[in-house]
Amino acid sequence: MAQASPTGVVGIVLAAGSGTRMGRPKAEVTVDGARLLDRAVVAAREGGCERVLAVVREGTSVSEAQVIVNPDPDRGMRSSLALGVAAVAEGDPPPAALAVLLVDTPGIGADAVRAVVSRWRPGRICVGTYHGRRAHPTVMAPQLWQDALAVAGPDEGARQYLTGHPELVDEVPVPGDPADLDTPEDLRQWSGG
Repeated sequence: MAQASPTGVVGIVLAAGSGTRMGRPKAEVTVDGARLLDRAVVAAREGGCERVLAVVREGTSVSEAQVIVNPDPDRGMRSSLALGVAAVAEGDPPPAALAVLLVDTPGIGADAVRAVVSRWRPGRICVGTYHGRRAHPTVMAPQLWQDALAVAGPDEGARQYLTGHPELVDEVPVPGDPADLDTPEDLRQWSGG
């Protein structure tokens, strides 16, 4: 039997963290009238992802995305990324690529996602850059994400893999602000207060 060929790009929003420094899970933080989780899902969807998975803590709901619950999110970001990659690998046909976004970066919008997704090519890794600084989204094939997971620390994603394979990386200058909101002070500064 012939294997189905990969199609499209799937977005994965990593949103299961406890938000220890924020004082509450960041997925539930509201910025400009919308939860960070909902903003990230919209950015992925409007940025060209055919479907979106949100890896969340138990009890977190989200519309417009397939929910993947991380039963032990305190294991770190790698555990959430692994769950998202595994869920996509079960698809038939598998997607051509995965675009990964973090929940706590409200300045990364659909325009940034669209730019990186549209520049991705098979066998390559595309990363959004903001004034020369790498951030998200990061887009690569599921197998490369699995390779990245094999060398990632507990609270890491693809950074080590990208550092070890610079010949595969295409940096894509994109609009937006990659600042992550980790503390209440970050949130106050973002909100202008």
